[in-house]
Amino acid sequence: MTQAAPVAAPDPADARALRRRGLTLTLLTVTYFFSYMDRQILAILQELIKADLRLTDTQLGLLSGLAFAIFYATLGIPVARLADRFNRKNIVAISLALWSMMTAAGGLAANFGQLLAARIGVGIGEAGSSPPSHSIIADLYPPNERAGAMGIFSLGVVLGAALGTTIGGLVASSYGWRNAMFVIGLPGVVLAVIVWLFVVEPRRGLSDPARAPDAPGTPMPGLAAGFASLGRSAPAVHLVIAVTLTSMIGYGLTAWGPSYMQRTLGISVRDIALYVALPGGVFGVISAVGGGRIADRLARGRGLYAQSLMVAVFKLVALPFMLGFYLIDQPMLAIGSYWLSVLFANSYLGPTFALIQGLAPLRMRALWAAITLLVINLIGLGAGPTLVGVLSDALRPQFGADSLRWALCVFAAITPWAIFHYWRAGVLLRRAAA
Repeated sequence: MTQAAPVAAPDPADARALRRRGLTLTLLTVTYFFSYMDRQILAILQELIKADLRLTDTQLGLLSGLAFAIFYATLGIPVARLADRFNRKNIVAISLALWSMMTAAGGLAANFGQLLAARIGVGIGEAGSSPPSHSIIADLYPPNERAGAMGIFSLGVVLGAALGTTIGGLVASSYGWRNAMFVIGLPGVVLAVIVWLFVVEPRRGLSDPARAPDAPGTPMPGLAAGFASLGRSAPAVHLVIAVTLTSMIGYGLTAWGPSYMQRTLGISVRDIALYVALPGGVFGVISAVGGGRIADRLARGRGLYAQSLMVAVFKLVALPFMLGFYLIDQPMLAIGSYWLSVLFANSYLGPTFALIQGLAPLRMRALWAAITLLVINLIGLGAGPTLVGVLSDALRPQFGADSLRWALCVFAAITPWAIFHYWRAGVLLRRAAA
């Protein structure tokens, strides 16, 4: 099947938005990169912070997980309501400036309470990033190109984790963890100005010509209507459950991966930054971009349902390599297994978010994204790192220094549950198409 023709632009504003959609996607991706880097910077710094501030694994888990997620997720809903009404570009720029300053403020913390307050501030700021970004991208790219665009956008996760670990690790190993927080946080303020100047604000529904937008003056659907409309879509519900479970596993493993490598595999902060995170980032980029491209091709050849089934297959292939990372004692073999798991496992975000945006009503796209992120982050980000820390502390009397290893194994073993929901969503989408 040939690729669909570009959407015709009915007026100069639409033509300008489509002409600059590549630049807009790039800047939103870089913003997402800064978001994830600032969110995950604690992972590489945890052992240094733990020693300096004398924290427990449970406290570290709270800093990486629940304390951040509860504000990040819940505030995403009111921000999404604003994004469905007002200029989305401005919301992204203001949010970026706020969380960047709060990341830098974390470097000034003298105790657990002060660092907790800074992380809450980061969560409040980041609440304004993803829902408006998802909505903008969905308006700039038609359905048969949307998974690829979302795949590129999801590079923010891959590169944020990889380069954040690399930059943070190198700075922290030479100048301390506080300076690493400054170096990671402050450049985001400059990026916020660039986003405000150059990101375009497209017309809602621009790339969905077959779906008629609401008539002018139509009342904005309420929050309850947003939850109800998503709940009525069985494929969307399965996709939300699948991506939530995947995120809980991923956030837990990512937050504690550097600590595991230091404690169990004996790899230094500097070596993790240089020899683990950077290659892992390369594999992650291949996975995210390649997965989005494959998903778009499957959508054109077979239908959108094939995207969800593709994610299920890729995650099934990744599972033994993920478990191998925690069960292999030889450091180089363990790291190789980790890279292979990243190659297959990181392809899920683009197709998942593209499918959810394709199922969402035009005037609820930011709201559906926010609802998805609310569930993902309260359960995934909130519970993931926190539960790994609690489980590690609970297993310490039995397993000693290996308690973190077995806590991480328990989390990796949850993956088949997520695979089931991706498969089920694909089945339901196929039935709907038929």
